Amino acid sequence: MKEKMKILGETLKQRRKELNLSIKEAENATSIRMTYLKSLEEGEIGKLISPVYAQGFFKQYAGFLGLDGERMIRDNPEVFNRSESQEFAYGIGTLEMRGNPSNKVKWIPNAVWVGAFVALIVLAWYAAKVLEVI
Repeated sequence: MKEKMKILGETLKQRRKELNLSIKEAENATSIRMTYLKSLEEGEIGKLISPVYAQGFFKQYAGFLGLDGERMIRDNPEVFNRSESQEFAYGIGTLEMRGNPSNKVKWIPNAVWVGAFVALIVLAWYAAKVLEVI
């Protein structure tokens, strides 16, 4: 499987060089990151995000180079169907169980804010009475 991907990658690389294009020009034309294009050309499909992205990037890149990427994928389906387990790092964007926010309503801070607001209004009214503004 790795040998087939290396051959496909080499085909892409040779075609790009035949067209006298740099990898940067290919990146600008396809909007595929240079690191992913290099991974495709080197046959290191495991460095890509997922098999679906690998197929899409391969098809788009091959099409840009004037090759039939659809046929190449169809002729080599085992190359793009990776069954490796993905490594997940927990952090931003992950799902985690949290308590229900309505479970523990903190009413004391809310009562303090309401009380402070009412006290401010009463103080303003009293100051206005003393200064004979009203």
